[in-house]
Amino acid sequence: MSFILIMCTAGNIENAELIADTIVKEKLAACVNIVPQITSIYSWKKQVITDKEVILLIKTKSGLFDNVVERIRSLHTYEVPEIISFKIENGFDKYIDWINKETI
Repeated sequence: MSFILIMCTAGNIENAELIADTIVKEKLAACVNIVPQITSIYSWKKQVITDKEVILLIKTKSGLFDNVVERIRSLHTYEVPEIISFKIENGFDKYIDWINKETI
């Protein structure tokens, strides 16, 4: 079994908390950290935009990625939310076991 960290930005803390609370309660993720008040500079519809955002750091199983994406998209306020994953190459065994036990 493999595990991933999913990174997702949101436009405000309320939307981030809704997403985090939902996917943890539904056992799609074991844990979500919300990092507040970041500055993002990005290209969107032929403009360079500077916005304040928050980042969600989502820990889950690799096999749940599509389910997490679907759930985030159903709750997210953005037309095209950033949802990317990184494989967890190494981790504290007991923490990895905990992720496994806390997700479906």
